[in-house]
Amino acid sequence: MSYFDAASSAPLHPVARQALLAALDEGWADPSRLYREGRRARMLLDAAREAAAEAVGCRADELVFTSSGTQAVHIGIAGALAGRRRVGRHLIVSAVEHSSVLHSAELFDVTEVPVGRTGAVSPQAYVDALRPDTALACLQSANHEVGTVQPVGEVAEACREAGVPLLVDAAQSLGWGPVEGPWSVLTGSAHKWGGPSGVGLLAVRKGVRFSPQGPADERESGRAAGFENLPAIVAAAASLRAVRAEAAHEAVRLRELTERIRVRVPQLVADVEVVGDPERRLPGIVTFSCLYVDGETLLHELDREGFSVSSGSSCTSSTLTPSHVLKAMGVLSEGNVRVSLPFGAVSEEVDRFLEVLPGAVARVREKLGAPLPAVVVREDALVVDALGKRCPIPVIELAKVIGDVPVGGTVRVLSDDEAARLDIPAWCEMREQEYVGEEPADRGSAYVVRRVS
Repeated sequence: MSYFDAASSAPLHPVARQALLAALDEGWADPSRLYREGRRARMLLDAAREAAAEAVGCRADELVFTSSGTQAVHIGIAGALAGRRRVGRHLIVSAVEHSSVLHSAELFDVTEVPVGRTGAVSPQAYVDALRPDTALACLQSANHEVGTVQPVGEVAEACREAGVPLLVDAAQSLGWGPVEGPWSVLTGSAHKWGGPSGVGLLAVRKGVRFSPQGPADERESGRAAGFENLPAIVAAAASLRAVRAEAAHEAVRLRELTERIRVRVPQLVADVEVVGDPERRLPGIVTFSCLYVDGETLLHELDREGFSVSSGSSCTSSTLTPSHVLKAMGVLSEGNVRVSLPFGAVSEEVDRFLEVLPGAVARVREKLGAPLPAVVVREDALVVDALGKRCPIPVIELAKVIGDVPVGGTVRVLSDDEAARLDIPAWCEMREQEYVGEEPADRGSAYVVRRVS
């Protein structure tokens, strides 16, 4: 089985396993106690904090460990906003932040900064979003779904000039290197870089106004309540140091492998859109979307072929709504596949993936191509009734009938699937047809497409 979903959770690094086992024997006591076992545990905790702080690029007394990256984000946002409550409750986030950031933002007055089709924000957009009552800005270092690296350094400089702290969610990038720029608060998650799950980190620079929320607790500088999971923390710090030592070499190697996928997939499979920035991206992530393919079905096909990949497609969500990242980018959400290679992934596995992918896509398309579109002629327009049919059926039926209208004629696709709002315009861009717009309908919406060629 080839595991290609490291962006969700990386395999446990061998160094993490060794450190975890050793710490289970040596670090089981309460590190706040003064007897021998407690002192030994405190030494392990202090050493782990020093190692993690060195990797992050901060002081050891600026960093605390949490029970997850999500908890680190929640504590970081709540504490930073509480520390600047006299300024206001306005928060700036990008439209493609991790859900942990977006869910926290729902509790405040939030401005969502849009992104371009590559998934990157414009630093000027952050400047334009600043207000007198802006208490905090948030920006991920790199996107978890498409791998696009964000201009954190430029945004951090702009925020510093305005006197606004910047919180950086560095979960995806921390294993590759420190985050550049004068950030104020930073979060990370150990299972993203090959450490054990259940360990996050939160760094708050000296001088940043920060007020921990919730009941007071004496552990981790009062910022993260509860008894420290010392063996996991030791393993997390040890693995972060280990992956950093390998990062430069692995980055070159994995970039070559992901570039091979980026180039070869459109050559091997028709109607594919490779998404994300082609240059400013993480080394191991490549994401593409296939027209006329159900994402969940494609993942099952690849799983049967021995490949574990993930998807941001609407069809893999229990809510049947498009990925907020793909939606913000304005790219195709159908048949979305994210390949995220772990450290040590080999060339032969990538080549075999490229061998089996065309057949897997063809089988899914064959299954989904069976339904016949319900078509009626209304005045000068063709109407496709795709009500009650989920992604990607509305686009499949549109593609079947676009040739039946003369150049300049229109097709109205009736659909009550939210994904159609994203996928039909994306299909038009790929097929060089004109997307006229969305119109209200008795049920759902009517998406109007004009045939150009």
